Amino acid sequence: MNTPPELPAHPGVAEFDALQEEPERWIGVVAALGARYTVAPAVPAGDGTVLVALLGRELVVKLYPPFLRDHFEFERAMLGHLQGRLSLPTPRLVDSAKHAGWPYLVMTQLPGTPLDDVWPTLAQHEQCEVLRTIGHLAAEVHALPLGPMPPLAPRWADFLQGQRKGCHGRQQRTGLPAHLLAQLDVFLQGPVPEGQDVILTGEYTPFNLLHQGSGLSAMFDFGDGLVGPRAYDWLGPLCFLAAGDAPRIDAFFDGYHGHPFDRRQREPLLRLLLLHRYSHLKAQIQVPGWQAAPDFATLAALIWP
Repeated sequence: MNTPPELPAHPGVAEFDALQEEPERWIGVVAALGARYTVAPAVPAGDGTVLVALLGRELVVKLYPPFLRDHFEFERAMLGHLQGRLSLPTPRLVDSAKHAGWPYLVMTQLPGTPLDDVWPTLAQHEQCEVLRTIGHLAAEVHALPLGPMPPLAPRWADFLQGQRKGCHGRQQRTGLPAHLLAQLDVFLQGPVPEGQDVILTGEYTPFNLLHQGSGLSAMFDFGDGLVGPRAYDWLGPLCFLAAGDAPRIDAFFDGYHGHPFDRRQREPLLRLLLLHRYSHLKAQIQVPGWQAAPDFATLAALIWP
């Protein structure tokens, strides 16, 4: 058996990002690891936060930098906790191990096309039906017992506190318009959605859902999960897919709990979006011209009309 190539022992975020953008520097590692499970070649896949490769059509390898070991632990537990409990399939964990301090998972590959590739081709009624399915799926996960997940995630209050401390700097770096940035600190003093703790996947987005035939076929990617109020999981589908369209927004909530969206939650939801782990409004808000909104109240009404 060939010895896998070396990876940096303790990369920082910038070093890891540079490595991720050059697959030729790491695909040999994944190929050598994958050879323990299949003869299929390893092919780089995805633009996520870890190194991902497909092994033929059957398996996937996810290799986590040492500083994301918490994501590895959370995803490993989630794969077992969700298996066979939802109306859509999720990957089955095949193995978990460590290579030179880098933890990795091997899991089954699921059939379907990434939803972000399919979404623009769907008619409005098909998009609404997909969002209805996503709402139902999120409700299923939120109804599950917390099981082993809470010790693997930060306390919600601690998470929010950390996000508040770094919010202004993050929004400045990611290009929030200057007039909104000037209003940010005051706006963030308002309430955010609350509620009982549920398992948050954070991944009901078009990049982590597969589509096949006339509807969704699978969901994957749970390393970014948390435990906290359910509204955090609404942000992905409402921003990337509903995209300021009232019928699509209501379709999601029809699937989620059978009731229309309560528009009184607009501003608390926007605060939560600003505090999101990966908040980047220029990438997340799919409403043309939103940058011209004079204030956050107007922006919230554009996102959730």
